[in-house]
Amino acid sequence: MPKMIVSIDGVVIKEVQLTKDRTTLGRRPYNDVVIDNLAVSGEHAVLQMTGADVHIEDLNSTNGTYINGKAIKKQLLKHNDTIEVGKHKIKFLNELAGAGFEKTQVFRAPHVTADHPPVGGAAIKVISGAAAGREVTLVKVVTTIGKPGVAVASITRRPHGYVVALVEGVNKPLLNGVALEAEPQMLGDGDILELAGTKMQFVML
Repeated sequence: MPKMIVSIDGVVIKEVQLTKDRTTLGRRPYNDVVIDNLAVSGEHAVLQMTGADVHIEDLNSTNGTYINGKAIKKQLLKHNDTIEVGKHKIKFLNELAGAGFEKTQVFRAPHVTADHPPVGGAAIKVISGAAAGREVTLVKVVTTIGKPGVAVASITRRPHGYVVALVEGVNKPLLNGVALEAEPQMLGDGDILELAGTKMQFVML
């Protein structure tokens, strides 16, 4: 089944399975794939699936849609193509059309190998604000936290541990009192994250 991996500044923020014949992409919340960034138009592009083929069409967006660095109006997507909308990059993976070797390369990083012991579980515990006391177990490879448009960070599970990075926001999230940047930072047990006035603690389980 075709899949898209959405990232910004090298940090994966979501994975989307293409299950419908028509999938819309844009900033507005009613899109199938919502990318909350001002560089992305409200209705930016549409993906149309016919059998194993997926076409992408730009919907007269303000900043355009790019495939592998070239501006397009409508184009058939190939396995491993990189779609660019605003500052976001979307890796297109079509398992039906792609070779197994390429697929293994793409997904190698999240999997545990003999060189890396398994990473234990972790959770985020809210310690201030209206949701104080709530604990969220990090079950996904990538978990985004915060308020879109204010401060958003992503926590990614890697073979050697967990990292946190800035996704977007006017007010940068804080890690132990220091502003986060796009460059991923390693998380340690007991680290304190602060986003949009809410403090959270990272805990290893």
